[in-house]
Formats: sequence, structure tokens, C-alpha cells
Amino acid sequence: MGKFDGVLFFCDYDDTLYNSSRAVSPENRAAIRYFIDNGGYFSIATGRAHRTFTPQIARERLTLNAPVVLSNGAAIYDYASDRYLLESFLPKDTPSLLAQLCGQFPDLGFEAYHGEDIYVHNPNRITQEHLTKVGGTQIVAPILDMPTPWSKVILQQDGPYLEEVQARLLACWGDRCEAIFSNRYLLEVTAKGCDKGAMAAKVADLLYIDRKNLYCMGDNENDIPMLALSAIPFAPANCSQPVRDWGARILNHCDGHAVAQAIGILDELYPMA
Repeated sequence: MGKFDGVLFFCDYDDTLYNSSRAVSPENRAAIRYFIDNGGYFSIATGRAHRTFTPQIARERLTLNAPVVLSNGAAIYDYASDRYLLESFLPKDTPSLLAQLCGQFPDLGFEAYHGEDIYVHNPNRITQEHLTKVGGTQIVAPILDMPTPWSKVILQQDGPYLEEVQARLLACWGDRCEAIFSNRYLLEVTAKGCDKGAMAAKVADLLYIDRKNLYCMGDNENDIPMLALSAIPFAPANCSQPVRDWGARILNHCDGHAVAQAIGILDELYPMA
């Protein structure tokens, strides 16, 4: 029996566990190992897709012992059995709807995720920087020529422009999709009801985790749905203003081993078994 038996910790990846130097610190890795060795479940809820997250496991020597939430809530993947436990897809007419939206907002960059492939339309500086960071290659194609189904779409531009895009998209199709920022330059679009919070809850239920023993940590707006489930909603000091305003418990910057700090807090909350 371990002191963290029945405790589940979901952590965002980029700018939370993965720091600004694009690495997971030894301090964070050691803390995760300690948490797991003492009975806890540790996993990731990320906007990254299977293709762009999987290489990180070996590269960063990540230890995960619970299913992972991928594609901003479009999927749950179990690396232990190497299979999807859940996949969701945007509606079949999404290409025509988003082609219309991109016609109204011609400066939008656009990534569509189909299987292990990433299709792009009108790639801009933000598109290139994003794909360089996550390690994805791209297939350039007109929106209506991209194969479907899509697990998610990322719309890309500067923040104020994307805020207008988000408002238009939700006003027209908010009953069919989610549209939420993963940072000020990236607007993530998934099927309705598919976000990090909904999928973290499904994993918690799968593992029979009491919600009082579910903890989540993230830095941006797309993390708020899972932070809302957390017994203590943790955020690194580099979090976005909406996360700070929402009321997360602010810890160190992601460069200051914030995940290890959060696990240290849990270490004090849970007595030895």
C-alpha cells in the first residue's frame, strides 16, 4: 500500500511539465517517479496528438501509468496497451463550415488532424513555429481536399484576430464543437463535449478515482475544464491571465519545477499508508 493509492494527477504538457527550454527537468521526473512508486496514478492531458506526443515519452523519459488525454480532449490513449480507449471526430460537414470561416477570415492559419497526418491550409509564421515545436510535418492542401474524419483543427493567428474567429465560430456552430485557446495564438476546435475536463473525468471513472483525490495542473484556457474538476487546481506561474483570474493555485514557473512542487504539496496532504 502506498500513500498515494487512489490518487490521480493529470498534468498539462507544454509550458507546464515541458519547460521553456523544451525539456522535462530531472526534478520533475524524479517527483513523478516518487509519486508513482508510492501508489499514485500520473498522466498527461495535452493538446498534442498521438503523433506529436508519443516521441516525447522516450525523449523525455516520461513515466506514465494511466491513460493519456490527447488532442485537447479528442482522444484517450492507453500507452500500456498501445491503443485508443476513445476517439472523437468533428462532424462530417466541418470542412465546408471551416472553409467558409476561413473565407471570412483570410489570414487564418489552419491545421487539421487526420489519423497520424497533419494537413495545413494557408500556413503562416505561427503554423511553422507550432509544427517545429511539436515535431510534426505537414501536408499542404485546400481545406475541401483534406481527407476526413478530423480529430481536431487548430486555427492560428494573433490573439485579437482569433478572438473574433472564436466568437463567430461559436455563434454559428457552438452547438456542434468546442473552440478554446491553448495559447493566445492557437484556437483548438474539437467535437462538442470533448475537452480536457470531460476526458480526465472519464479516465478518473475508469480507474475508480474519487473526485476528492483527483488533481490537475495546467497553464492555459484549455486546461480550465480539467482544473474545475481538481481538488486543488494547480497552475505554474507562467499561466495565462484567464487561468490566474479563474482562481487556480499558482506555483512556480514551469522553469522552476512546478510539477515537483505540486507533488510536494500532495506529499504533505497524504499521510503514510
